[in-house]
Amino acid sequence: MTQALEQAALVEALDFGWPGFLAGRSAGEPGWLAAMRRAAMDRFAEMGLPSVRDEDWRQTPIGPIARIAFRRPAEDAVVGAEALAPLTFGHALDGHQIVFVNGRYAPSLSSLGAQDGVRIESLARVLDREPALVERRLGKVLKGGNAFAALNTAFLEDGASVSIPAGVVLADPIHVVHHSTASAGPSVSHPRLLVVAGRTSQATIVESYGGPDGQAYLTNTVTEIALEDGAIVDHYKVQREGLAAFHIATLAVSQGRDARFSSHSIALGAALARQDVDQAFAGEGGECALGGLFLASGTQLTDTHTRIDHAVPRCASRQLYKGIVDGQARGVFVGRIYVAKDAQKTDANQTNKNLLLSRHALVHSVPQLEILADDVKCKHGSTTGQLDPAALFYLRSRGIGEDAARSLLVYAFASDVVARIKVEALRKDLGRYLRERLPSAADIEEAVV
Repeated sequence: MTQALEQAALVEALDFGWPGFLAGRSAGEPGWLAAMRRAAMDRFAEMGLPSVRDEDWRQTPIGPIARIAFRRPAEDAVVGAEALAPLTFGHALDGHQIVFVNGRYAPSLSSLGAQDGVRIESLARVLDREPALVERRLGKVLKGGNAFAALNTAFLEDGASVSIPAGVVLADPIHVVHHSTASAGPSVSHPRLLVVAGRTSQATIVESYGGPDGQAYLTNTVTEIALEDGAIVDHYKVQREGLAAFHIATLAVSQGRDARFSSHSIALGAALARQDVDQAFAGEGGECALGGLFLASGTQLTDTHTRIDHAVPRCASRQLYKGIVDGQARGVFVGRIYVAKDAQKTDANQTNKNLLLSRHALVHSVPQLEILADDVKCKHGSTTGQLDPAALFYLRSRGIGEDAARSLLVYAFASDVVARIKVEALRKDLGRYLRERLPSAADIEEAVV
């Protein structure tokens, strides 16, 4: 079988229509983009769809995705501002907002201001009018990636392009909102986000993903963030896809000298959600903090894979991921810290904590260290268990009912991650979500307000 036929057969498994998509590309598409697109499809053809035989996907079978004939969504989907309310925190978030529906820019729902040369634009428009602006970075921060990341690059069509000039400090966050629809049948979108933070610039990026309940759709997203020397970027991601949906995401980050990056990922929805984080230090003195919280119930499956690459000396990284699993849900955390031979004075810490709320819930946790240097401070740890009986007894002995006591302990477990979120509207919205989702919400409200 020729390579072209192999590609078509593999893509046909998910019915993405690669030949038709490729034929529909503009004749004026830059040569470098067309080459990147074809190289990504070649990589996908070489890798194939991940299976349980692949170590990185052994705990996350994608059979439910492969069995559905996903198609590219119609271009005329209409979404009202009210449908975005759950993703925009009740419209309480000040700042710049760029909205995408089914992976395509929705200018009528977006509100973009101008500040000191900062550019927040549709990636499709940039590629059409000024492709040279993103040529040096697009696809370069993402090194390798899994098969789904390769598909995203092959089918790259639209997304957000954010460019922050050197020395600019953005006071308000940039909110990238993705809303999916599936009214005409199961659909797939491949949104992209490219952020380039210039030297000593500062910015906050918030990503929100969501869509209707009860409808099957696949969001396959890639985010690339490049921090030049001295830049500071705080990144937040909230995933609230419908419970019949699928969410596959890759976050790739490159940090220059003395750059500081933090990212907090909150996973609340989707039947199957997978997040891969691939961070690399490209200059000395960098700091990276990764955190996350996932809530899974019913038969949900939520998977987080992280890799921090300490390739240069004198960098520090911190990770704190927590999971709360109920019903027959499953959680997966695989975190890897790599310290290169010459990366002396590395300081790395990784922690994963999981709370099981039922006898049938399960979490697979694998923290990993690969250290080739000899002058480092590195440690990792993982705990998975149920609510502390002693703490539960203490609360009940003070007259608090069992349901309320359990809810208070679960809320306290989760709030440790939520409290680290610096964006007030996002922090309050997630706190309210937790209180409403847990039983005896009134008791929690009274205790924490």
